[in-house]
Amino acid sequence: MTRRTVRIAMNGVTGRMGYRQHLVRSILAIREQGGLDLGDGDVLWPEPVFVGRRAHALEELAARHGLTEWSTDLDAVLADDTVDIYFDAQVTQARVEAIKKAVAAGKHIYTEKPTATDVEGALDLARLAQEAGIKHGVVQDKIFLPGLLKLKRLIDGGFFGEILSVRGEFGYWVFEGDWQEAQRPSWNYRAEDGGGIVVDMFPHWEYVLHELFGRVTSVQAHVQTHIPERRDERGKPYAATADDAAYGIFQLEGGAVAQINSSWAVRVNRDELVEFQVDGTHGSAVAGLRNCRVQHRSVTPKPVWNPDLPVTESFRDQWQEVPDNAEFDNGFKAQWELFLRHIVLDEPYAWDLMAGARGVQLAELGLKSHAEGRRLDVPELSL
Repeated sequence: MTRRTVRIAMNGVTGRMGYRQHLVRSILAIREQGGLDLGDGDVLWPEPVFVGRRAHALEELAARHGLTEWSTDLDAVLADDTVDIYFDAQVTQARVEAIKKAVAAGKHIYTEKPTATDVEGALDLARLAQEAGIKHGVVQDKIFLPGLLKLKRLIDGGFFGEILSVRGEFGYWVFEGDWQEAQRPSWNYRAEDGGGIVVDMFPHWEYVLHELFGRVTSVQAHVQTHIPERRDERGKPYAATADDAAYGIFQLEGGAVAQINSSWAVRVNRDELVEFQVDGTHGSAVAGLRNCRVQHRSVTPKPVWNPDLPVTESFRDQWQEVPDNAEFDNGFKAQWELFLRHIVLDEPYAWDLMAGARGVQLAELGLKSHAEGRRLDVPELSL
């Protein structure tokens, strides 16, 4: 067996998402399984190098997981020729300059989204990466979730016939921070710090719709700040200047329509925190994070509207569960493995910085649609 080491500068892993999903459940999980099997007896071994601003947090994190390499000097890490990949999970406002430095240093790029605060910045990153001849990827984790993988299987198998519509519901109640601590960092609710549910979630909806149903060709959005004041991590009140709910309608290439509600001010009355209902001429499905239920036209009941009589049957019971038929790994880890194989084996990889730019574009147009009170076309991007 030959072990090939790839060194990854990981910036932002002291944060919630960077730590839980990218470090623990992806990179460390790959190490715990003995590395990534490349075939023919070769194994890829990821070696993380932590980067950040807080030395004590980096040192503690490294010690917790039996690692030794960390630094507060990004420039020095990027100047190290043994570092192959730069990964960024910082707040969005810090991301662009760091990625530019990494591109200039010749590192391959893997980054969280949104890739930039505006579409021009996102396109600039894609352009620089292309000119530098490096490989690059953007995290698009939701298409690797078990529920959406099952949904993709149904689409590829022609289950739906002609797909007519997609309806998505995402969100949960994020506590205001007064009588219960908030589950999300306070910067998410300050526009001046890059917060807002549109810039957070519309990039997700872009790649989910694009990957499963077709390119988004137009957007119409209404955006709201339902909770105007929250309390930060120290219990201090602050004005919530960023949107905490967005209601979007997306026209898709091919004619289907998607409607997706996103909110951090909604109490959950559904089976999972995100669900997509897809309706087609031959059947329908409801997919969440892990599960997927279907109803074929051959077993579709014939409801009759009569508000004078109580409902005598459970509509939910009329749907069938789609079996797993496979073992599903963590979605972040699955995409990391694909990206690492792309780096070392040059296997195809579609979710690059241009895909990230499409997500930024949709968020930007969603906010503009709300500000102008009209539907906007979504032009195809090019470098």
